[in-house]
Amino acid sequence: MKVYTIPACGGFSVSFYSVDSANLATAFTGELNKTYTLHISEGGKEYSAITHIPNITRRIDSVYWKQSPPGNPAEKVLVMLKAYDPPGFGDYVRYFTQRNSEPMFPGLNSVYDDQIIDGTSYDIQVERGISRNETASEGFSFFNKGDTVTLKLANIDKATYDFWRTMEFTYASVGNPFASPTKVMSNMQGGALGYFGGYASQYRTLIIPR
Repeated sequence: MKVYTIPACGGFSVSFYSVDSANLATAFTGELNKTYTLHISEGGKEYSAITHIPNITRRIDSVYWKQSPPGNPAEKVLVMLKAYDPPGFGDYVRYFTQRNSEPMFPGLNSVYDDQIIDGTSYDIQVERGISRNETASEGFSFFNKGDTVTLKLANIDKATYDFWRTMEFTYASVGNPFASPTKVMSNMQGGALGYFGGYASQYRTLIIPR
C-alpha cells in the first residue's frame, strides 16, 4: 500500500491509501467471504480497522429502461433494475453508475439494506450517480436515449453500510438549520476519520437506443 496526497480546495489536501502503482507485485485481489485487517502507523500513532467482503447475495437479474413519466422531456428515460434478495436479513448493498465515458459515481442515496425486500424479487429505479462536487440539477436521476449505462452493484458489510448511510444523511442536511445533528459512523480505531471497506461487486451494461 502507498499513501497518495492530492490538493483540495481552500488550501487543504486529501490523502488516501491505495495500491503502490510502482510496485504492483505487492497488490492483491480481495476474495469473497474473507475478512481483512488494516494497520496504519503514522506520526507515532496506530490506526486499525476490519472489513468483511461478503458473498454476492443481492443478485442482478436484469437491467432495462423505460420512458420517463409524463411531463419530462421525451429523451429522458428511467433505468430499472430487477434483482433478487435471498431470505434472511442482513444483505447490504451500495451502487454506482457510469454514463458513457463519464466517471463512475455513487447514487445520491447509494446504500440500501433489505428490511423491506427480504426474500423477494423486485424492480426498482436506478437513479443516475452524481459527483458530490457538483450541484444536482432538476431531472438528475434520469438518463438519456443514446446513453450507454454501466451499473455496479456491490454487497458490503454493515460497517461500510453504516458509514455511507450516515455520511449521505450528513451531505443532505448540510446548510439545514433544522436538521438533526449527525455522527458519521466509522470502523476506524485510534481516532482516524473515514472507513475501511470491501466490496463484492457485479456489473451490468445497458445500451439505450436513440
